[in-house]
Amino acid sequence: MNQQTPGQTLLPAQRALFDIPEDVAYLNSAYMGPMPKLAVEAGEAGMRAKLHPWTIAPVDFFTESEAVRGLFARLVNATAEDIALVPSVSYGMAVAANILPLQAGQTVIALAEQFPSNVYPWIELAKKTGAAFVTIPRPADDDWTSRVLERIDARTGIVALPHCHWTDGGLLDLVAIGAACRKVGAALCIDATQSLGVMPFDVAAIQPDFLVAGGYKWLLGPYTYGYLYVAPRWQDGAPIEQNWIARRESENFAGLVDYKAAYQPGARRFDVGERSNFALTPAAKASLEYLIGLGTQRIYATLKTRNDRIAERAKAELGLDTVRADRRAGHYLGLRFGDAKFSNGGPTELPGRLAAQKVFVSVRGKAMRVTPHVYNTDADIERLFAVLKTALR
Repeated sequence: MNQQTPGQTLLPAQRALFDIPEDVAYLNSAYMGPMPKLAVEAGEAGMRAKLHPWTIAPVDFFTESEAVRGLFARLVNATAEDIALVPSVSYGMAVAANILPLQAGQTVIALAEQFPSNVYPWIELAKKTGAAFVTIPRPADDDWTSRVLERIDARTGIVALPHCHWTDGGLLDLVAIGAACRKVGAALCIDATQSLGVMPFDVAAIQPDFLVAGGYKWLLGPYTYGYLYVAPRWQDGAPIEQNWIARRESENFAGLVDYKAAYQPGARRFDVGERSNFALTPAAKASLEYLIGLGTQRIYATLKTRNDRIAERAKAELGLDTVRADRRAGHYLGLRFGDAKFSNGGPTELPGRLAAQKVFVSVRGKAMRVTPHVYNTDADIERLFAVLKTALR
């Protein structure tokens, strides 16, 4: 990994910072990212604090979670006031669906085979309001952006999309889509679970109404810990739950019996209850600090370089296609088998066969996802190709 991309020096492999044995080729960050050792240590320290709860002061309910809020805001070029802490994408999208106006006769636009957490809330909202839920069929040329732009019109109420498609990394131009949404007054709701942390994202350029990301994949954080960006114009909306810490002056524990109508400023009213989780919050904080320290642009350049090489080899050596490079997120790769012949079984059995050889990938839809992260090495890629060659005739 010594080659460079213009303006970016590629990262050396970060393997030593993770607990991944040398004989394991884990190429499945799109499924679940392993936490760095330092994040696990931070989480363990937080859990140990519960052994002695008398050492946990009221201020501790706020300090770490506020630090995490600020770190995530840095990743997306927002302010801490714009960020809520949520347990999942479905929770964040439920917040959005509870606030956004939608009327009978309007449409909600999503992609075919989109991840369900950014689908089910909109199907239910469309049923409730008499709107139409519309999915855009997968384009033969993988040009999702053009198809989305063609469907946005005066009837569009909500556009619910990912940054890249979770099955194969098909990329969407969210800046162009955001501009089209604003032109017709439609809201843009983004699930960036499969891109944030490794792919640059700028809320000032894209101007989404809501942005949600689960933290356990590319953000290398714990499960059940995620993030919600709420555009300032929606921050006065009603939260889906009423918890004490979201109210004004909740720092004063003795005054909690003096019930407040006012909320904490910004998007904090949308925080999930018990957001101060003393085990998960320190781990999430450590992972965010680690990724920010590496730099998103540099991470992306490193992963794109590696995936471009994998795509070239897969085509040349195995005859496998991918989404073409200019329509695919650089950190993401979906290998398509086409007419490839398998020595035993088929694509759905392939992950299990590779796992038996300590190579870990996943199949989603009609693509095998190969999704390396900063901990992967050239040896991992060689192992992948060696096992694939035995599985394909």
